[in-house]
Amino acid sequence: MNPGIEHLQPYPFERLTALRKGVQPNADYSPIALHIGEPKHEVPAFALEILQRYQREYGNYPASRGLPELRRAIADWLIRRFDLPHAWVDPDRHVLPVSGTREALFAFAQFIIDRATPGLVVMPNPFYQIYEGAALLAGAEPYFLNCTEENGFLPDVEAVPPSVWERTQLLYLCTPGNPTGTVASLGYLKRLIELSDKYGFVIASDECYSEIFPREDAPPPGLLQACREVGRDDFRNCVVFHSLSKRSNLPGLRTGFVAGDAELMKKFLLYRTYHGCAMPLPVQRASIAAWNDEEHVRNNRDLYRAKFAAVRPLLEGVLEAPAPDAAFYLWAKTPVDDEQFSLALFRDYNVSVLPGSYLSREAHGFVPGKNRIRISLVATVDECVEAAKRIRALVERG
Repeated sequence: MNPGIEHLQPYPFERLTALRKGVQPNADYSPIALHIGEPKHEVPAFALEILQRYQREYGNYPASRGLPELRRAIADWLIRRFDLPHAWVDPDRHVLPVSGTREALFAFAQFIIDRATPGLVVMPNPFYQIYEGAALLAGAEPYFLNCTEENGFLPDVEAVPPSVWERTQLLYLCTPGNPTGTVASLGYLKRLIELSDKYGFVIASDECYSEIFPREDAPPPGLLQACREVGRDDFRNCVVFHSLSKRSNLPGLRTGFVAGDAELMKKFLLYRTYHGCAMPLPVQRASIAAWNDEEHVRNNRDLYRAKFAAVRPLLEGVLEAPAPDAAFYLWAKTPVDDEQFSLALFRDYNVSVLPGSYLSREAHGFVPGKNRIRISLVATVDECVEAAKRIRALVERG
C-alpha cells in the first residue's frame, strides 16, 4: 500500500458531517447550504442543447488530448483573456483538456515529483485539500505557507529559507484564493518565476476562480500573463489550471484544462494516456461553446456582485467579513471557536458554513484558519440574505 495513504486526513466535508452527527437543525428554519463551493446559478442553455444534440457520441472513445477544436477554443480564450501574443499559445503544444481540474491538480504532482529525492511541495495554508493529498501520494512532503491577515492572505515566499526552496520540486498557488479570495498581483507572480528560475521548481497555478471578480475593468491576472511580462515565451516551468465549473456553472461536466510549458505538457499527455480520464465528446463540444462565449460569464458575475452587495451590509458590526479580491467566498472571523460557531449556526438556524480550521493545517506554530469560517455565496440572493440575517442573529444573541 502507498504509505502516503496513512497521512491523508478526512476531507473537510466529512469532518463537517462528523461534527454535526446526531445534531438536528432547528425545523423552524429552512435549510441554507453555504458550505460547499458548488455554483447554483443556471447552467447555460446552449450547453444543455449541445449535450443533447451530440448525445450519440457518448458511444465513442475520446482521445486523451481532446478534440483539436477544443484545444483551439481554449488557446484563443487564453490569448484573449490574458493578452498573450497569438504565436505564444499553440493549441497542439501548450494546451491539454482535462476532466475537471481537481483530477488534473492531483495527477500533476504524481507526474512531476521525482521520488528518488526527498522533495517538498510548497502550498498555501489554508488551501484546497487536493494539493496536500497529491503531494503525500506522490511521495513528497507538504510545506505550508501560512496566509494570514498580516501578509495579505498571500503565501509569504520571501520568508521561505533557501534550504526549503532547494528541496522544492513543485509549488501550488491558488489565485484567486480558496478560501480567502485574494488575488496575486503580476509583481508577485513575476517574483515566483524568478524563484522558479533560481531553484528549478515547477509552478502550478490554480486559477479556477479567475472569472468571478467585482470589476469588469480589473480581471485578475494569471501566471501566463506574468510570463508575457518577463518575455517567457516558452512558459518554462509555468503551468495553469482553469475550469468551467465556476466560470460557466458546469461543475457536473468535469471539464477544464491545463496549459503552459510545452515540454511539460508533452510529458503530462504521455502520463495521462495511462492514467488520465478523457473527456466525453459531447462534453468537449459543450466546452467549446462555453470557452467561446463571454455573455453568460458576465451575467454570472453580475449575480455574485448582487449577493456581495446584499450580504456584506447585513454582517457589518457583528462579523468581520471583508470583500474578497475575487471568487465567491467570504473568509469571515468568528467571535468564538470556528467549529462551535458553525455547529451553533447549523443547530439553531439551519445554515451550513465550513469551519476555517478544516481548510488549514497547523504550521509554524498555529492554524491560520482557526476562528474563521468560509461562507460560499452560491445560493440565491434571497437565500444568502436570509442566511446573513440568521448569522447576525446568532452573533447578537451572544
